[in-house]
Amino acid sequence: MPVFFVPSECIASPTISIAGDLLIHLRDSLRITAGEIVLFGDGASHRYRTEVTEVSKRAITGRILETVQEPPRHTPRLVLGQSLLKGEKMDWVIQKAVELGVDELVPVESRHSVVQLRADRIDSQIARWQRIALEAAQQSEQWRLPTIAPPQSLAALLKSHATGTVTLMLAERLEGKSVRTVELPQDETGSVLILIGPEGGWSKEEMQMAEQAGIEQLTLGPHILRAETAAIATISILQSRLGMLG
Repeated sequence: MPVFFVPSECIASPTISIAGDLLIHLRDSLRITAGEIVLFGDGASHRYRTEVTEVSKRAITGRILETVQEPPRHTPRLVLGQSLLKGEKMDWVIQKAVELGVDELVPVESRHSVVQLRADRIDSQIARWQRIALEAAQQSEQWRLPTIAPPQSLAALLKSHATGTVTLMLAERLEGKSVRTVELPQDETGSVLILIGPEGGWSKEEMQMAEQAGIEQLTLGPHILRAETAAIATISILQSRLGMLG
């Protein structure tokens, strides 16, 4: 059974009380009953092995049997700057990136993005993406709940990650350094920002902006990959190199 994330206000050791959507899911979909053992997480650094003591229409109540602390981390944070993709592709990238252990996702409004989010729909779209991230983090038993940042331009993203971050920009039709060989931070104090373009690729201006910022443009090899494929391939290679996959 996956880890279910609960808000911190639901946890009052030695008791956990669940309401809302998670209550409905556990009670009606999974048919959780009193006496079962369920694993909850606070989305930060703790998990709670819990025995369900009562199931009602208003709440599920449980008794915490064991509290487990997240093991020490020795790898850098991974941040995915994914240019907005059309249809369900963006949802898919968020889901798979979270399953692979990305810590933060930043939707990028790049020049060639087909999708342009309306201002009055940004909050609802972020909430939708956060739900997708939540479900993926629970299914893959992540310790921490990844964050979804508001959509922003490439310039704004580069400015916010200007210090203490290794930035990798993936570009097609490029003979450059490979993702397999680029130097990476080796401990939890560093972070890696992965920049993936939209279906139409990065614009010339965006690539020049990255070059002026000292960002090395990388390749995944001789083949042209779809934007969503490039994102997952890059994360997989990095996590393998960091000892978190494979």
